[in-house]
Amino acid sequence: MKNNLRISLLQWSLYWHQAEKNLCKFKQLADNHPGSDLYVLPEMFTTGFTMKPKEVAEPMDGPTIEALRKLSSEMGAWILGSVVIRVGQQHFNRMIASGPDGQLLHYDKRHLFSFAGENQHYTAGNQRLSLEIQGWRVNLQICYDLRFPVWSRNTDGSQLIIYVANWPASRSSVWKSLLSARAIENQCYVAGVNRIGEDANQLSYSGDTRLIDFNGTLLIDLGQDEAIGTTLLSAEDLNSFRSKFPFLKDRDQFKFII
Repeated sequence: MKNNLRISLLQWSLYWHQAEKNLCKFKQLADNHPGSDLYVLPEMFTTGFTMKPKEVAEPMDGPTIEALRKLSSEMGAWILGSVVIRVGQQHFNRMIASGPDGQLLHYDKRHLFSFAGENQHYTAGNQRLSLEIQGWRVNLQICYDLRFPVWSRNTDGSQLIIYVANWPASRSSVWKSLLSARAIENQCYVAGVNRIGEDANQLSYSGDTRLIDFNGTLLIDLGQDEAIGTTLLSAEDLNSFRSKFPFLKDRDQFKFII
């Protein structure tokens, strides 16, 4: 395992239903912050949080996935972010993990946001995903998943949990509180990547992209501006803390019932 993982979190005002412009914005921001092992983008970063998947959905061999694979190779880094994906007649809010050596993994959002009708337009996933990045075990989650601690529970030794989101400004205090809770209860780093600006539904987003360590300490807070935040995560610090306070060994044991 690599002792330090260099991670970059990106937030901007997403261009509504304009995948190419959003990909260009990502590249522009990332070009000014090279050298990270991992770049994390918001939920539905190519479109905004849309309930019109038929207008924007792409297949897994479509232009966005091709672009991500190319960028991962050129940057020598992992890129994570969710996009609207079509599989047959179904649509998924799918978090893509594109690796520098051609790896391509994905996680389909489990908890669809019924309050906004997401469950009427998308198919829910039924599998958690933890992948290895530079030897770090990273668990992938999407937005509304944050409210469900059982689904987020650290049952596999994850060192980092990542939430990508379009989380409205009206509930920003909940976003901040839950990110801290997930970090503390799971004794791991937690990254929450949100967007800013206003979407086509006149919903406002305050960003508040942040990274929190295993003890609840805030390491990155991007506030409400277009920004990219970069830091080093220390495996040594995490392992030392877990050894000193081995709370995870006392956690409840359970099985997921889907």
